[in-house]
Amino acid sequence: MTDTVTETTEKKIGKKEYLKSWVPYSIKRYWAYGLFTLIALGMPWIKIGGNHLFLLSFDHKKFHLAGIAFDMQELLPLVFLLLMLFVGIFAMTAIGGRVWCGWACPQTIFRVVYRDLIETKLLHLRKRIKNKQQEPDMSKPANQVKKVIAILLWSLLAIIAAADFLWFFVPPEEFFQYIQYPADHSIMVGVLIGVALFLVADVVFIKENFCVYICPYSRVQSVLYDDDTIMAVYNPNRGGEIYQGEGNDRHKAYAKKKELLVDNPAAECVTCESCVTVCPTHIDIRKGLQLECINCLECIDACTVVMGSQGKPSLIEWNSEHEVLDGGHTSFKRPKVLAYLSVIAVIIVGLFIAGSTKEHMLLNINKSTRLYKIMEDKSVENIYTFLFQNTDNKKHQYYFEIEGLDGVTIVKPTKPFSISAGFKKKKVVILATDKVLVKNSKQDTPLPITIKAYAVDDPENIVVFRKSVFVYPRLDLVKK
Repeated sequence: MTDTVTETTEKKIGKKEYLKSWVPYSIKRYWAYGLFTLIALGMPWIKIGGNHLFLLSFDHKKFHLAGIAFDMQELLPLVFLLLMLFVGIFAMTAIGGRVWCGWACPQTIFRVVYRDLIETKLLHLRKRIKNKQQEPDMSKPANQVKKVIAILLWSLLAIIAAADFLWFFVPPEEFFQYIQYPADHSIMVGVLIGVALFLVADVVFIKENFCVYICPYSRVQSVLYDDDTIMAVYNPNRGGEIYQGEGNDRHKAYAKKKELLVDNPAAECVTCESCVTVCPTHIDIRKGLQLECINCLECIDACTVVMGSQGKPSLIEWNSEHEVLDGGHTSFKRPKVLAYLSVIAVIIVGLFIAGSTKEHMLLNINKSTRLYKIMEDKSVENIYTFLFQNTDNKKHQYYFEIEGLDGVTIVKPTKPFSISAGFKKKKVVILATDKVLVKNSKQDTPLPITIKAYAVDDPENIVVFRKSVFVYPRLDLVKK
């Protein structure tokens, strides 16, 4: 009798120690959600040298990246960012499956906040976080009131989330000024309300159906996965084949362990279905890889608790099928992954090059419709419209020179002019020559010229070169 008690006590201690050092993935996800939320809320407020960390302002036609302000004509860094985003998604999916969906996607974070925090923890509308299959009984008046309160609380958070989204396009300091005069900024207010309403409809009514049926990512992932992709994988070698049949006939599952043990005597799965009830997308991970799985890993937490009580590891692992099912080792150096990482490296280099070659002034040159004008003294004039833009953060004086064609001089403007930071100035420019540049009596001749424009107070660092033409008339017209 004493030996039996001692054996039982040691067994309980073993189980307790097994679970003592275990940190649920859900806790890790909550920390990740908090981190990403702080980043999303904090980024729009961060400034470096007076410019935002990231901002795409359509109002000011500016793009800020890492404290550098680019004009709309300088959007090459944004192109590299978009390329890195798309290739990064492919690489991330090939390595870690839908890890973005479970750990960083706003849709998932919002659903956890609404379902687990507001509905379950605060209002007790749902009984348990671990059971996501059982919907609240809305026939009860008390639950109906709680539902309204839950929607109102989420609506408030949705407005904050919508405002945070807008802060990446409208700087926060301007947003709070504009919001005081909604009639004058109807587009911004309309977008704010529209995004907030979408978030309410999505999180409260569409729910995880967005992940399953609407989001295209679940369809893309199927062509990016391979046997070494990290995902939530049920181990049938230990747990047993829960679903009977093959292929499309895998539809019937064992309801009780004794039924499972008849065909799988060594099966460890207790058929408790904790992994099923906790799944937010309503799938049974024991059936194998499914597009609906978002890698939230809640099924692993559930199975760890159940199997841990028996002193055994979880039957579901965050690992590759190659390692879990075949007993091999996950390879991260496979050709697909290396190719993605190589492309990302090239994109990052391109991004740094594009960001480091920012021009602190812009110049657009348009030639007038009149090709040239022959003056009484036989000199020839060409008229242009120069549009200067100061993209630096301080005021400068500008002027320009003509290169590549001797004999052409600047008639107008005659002296440098100033432009404040962020402003543009249009100048009518007249170039002239009193020399015979081309001895061609049959046709007019366009001659290439180079315009060197610069800031008079900083000609070494603020300088741009633009190509244009100086049209010289037929020689017989000049000699008349």
